[in-house]
Amino acid sequence: MAKILVGLSGGVDSSVAAALMVEQGHEVVGAYMKNWINTDNVPGDCPWENDVDDAHAVAKKLGIEFRVVDLIDQYQDRIVDYLLEGYRSGITPNPDVYCNREMKFGVFLDYALSQGFEYVATGHYARKRDRADGSADILRGADTNKDQSYFLALMEQHQAKHALFPCGEMQKPEVREVAKRFELPTAQKKDSQGICFIGNVKMSDFLRHYVPDRPGNIVDTEGKRLGRHKGLHLYTLGQRKGHGVASPRDGVAYVVVGKDLKKNELIVGYNEESTPGLYASKSVVGTVSWVNKPVTARRKIEAQPRYRAKGEPVWVSPREDGKLDVEFIRPQRALTPGQICAFYENGVLLGGGVFESVE
Repeated sequence: MAKILVGLSGGVDSSVAAALMVEQGHEVVGAYMKNWINTDNVPGDCPWENDVDDAHAVAKKLGIEFRVVDLIDQYQDRIVDYLLEGYRSGITPNPDVYCNREMKFGVFLDYALSQGFEYVATGHYARKRDRADGSADILRGADTNKDQSYFLALMEQHQAKHALFPCGEMQKPEVREVAKRFELPTAQKKDSQGICFIGNVKMSDFLRHYVPDRPGNIVDTEGKRLGRHKGLHLYTLGQRKGHGVASPRDGVAYVVVGKDLKKNELIVGYNEESTPGLYASKSVVGTVSWVNKPVTARRKIEAQPRYRAKGEPVWVSPREDGKLDVEFIRPQRALTPGQICAFYENGVLLGGGVFESVE
């Protein structure tokens, strides 16, 4: 039996993860990561106090110790600053993936190990497989509709070895049933949406609070002025709604296809494959991280360019600077600098990186 620290978020998935670890006879402690308390009054619902109460109630029901681990300063340094700097520079960062590497399996794992725990367990829908050589693989979750392995794409081997995903072999309805069987207070709680650990706060509201609007022109692919935008950081490639420009073509919308940072122009084009900038096959991926064994030579594998996207066949070619040249066999819509590209082979998460440029 192992000594396990379960990250209790106040949701049903992490609650069930804790219950299953207790049922298996492990020495379990539950802990809520206190990362964000919205002292800046960002508009939106930031229910951290309710989440702490729910997490505490689950721990009490299971008869395990409960802790609140204060990681507010680290969250500001590693996630909020990264997020804001990314948007200021014109890219679209992914805080959820960085949360897992830097927070849950970063400073929180460091805390767990310093306290004598062997593993950190979470409610992720992903699976872990221990190999004969002592290393660990991360695999897609059994529930293909809920699979969250994409969000673990930047995990490193030492993090994977100390991670447990008790819900990974289950379907979401099964998790709800387990929660009912244990009579957990969170059994009927709805799944949370929003920015990692911040709650139901719209990204646009969050950004507007920290990054001042910088209006500029909206232009088409030929450079013709069509309207005004509120700030390039408030738009993402492929975005169809919210830019405020109506298409003159019936049934074919305008979508965001580019940003000209020097001119502060938002570029829109028709939502079709022939539109310049909307579809791309080639990309450079940096900040590359491998979960287990790195890809060291040109190889055909599978890439997932965003959450909810299907895995796509790609050729990856390692570069001398540590980055990857990634070529999709089928052109992909709205590959976006700053977003995460996750790599797989036969359902095993190989690793991932950050889109730096696309063409």
